[in-house]
Amino acid sequence: MTLGGDNAWSNFSYGSGVDTPNGCLLNPEGSRLIFFERCKKSPQNSIKIFTHTFYTNHLGEPAGFKSTSKIRVEEAWEEWNSLQKLGWTEVSHNFG
Repeated sequence: MTLGGDNAWSNFSYGSGVDTPNGCLLNPEGSRLIFFERCKKSPQNSIKIFTHTFYTNHLGEPAGFKSTSKIRVEEAWEEWNSLQKLGWTEVSHNFG
């Protein structure tokens, strides 16, 4: 690739750097966790996100499964941001 007479190669791959919500949010009461993870089988032009909701124990750790849903990445970001505005906090937990 030649730009302005110089050889310049880009490491950027168009479309592969789409940011998705990925992690875990804990509600203010500490009674529920929601894990957000990208659906690995969704095509790049139609990214889907799984949300897995769990009840928690007194330590804020997953203790019981509540539900799973699969939503578009735009909806996932809306949910992630609205939950944080309601006081949900990002916590470190491994899902899977």
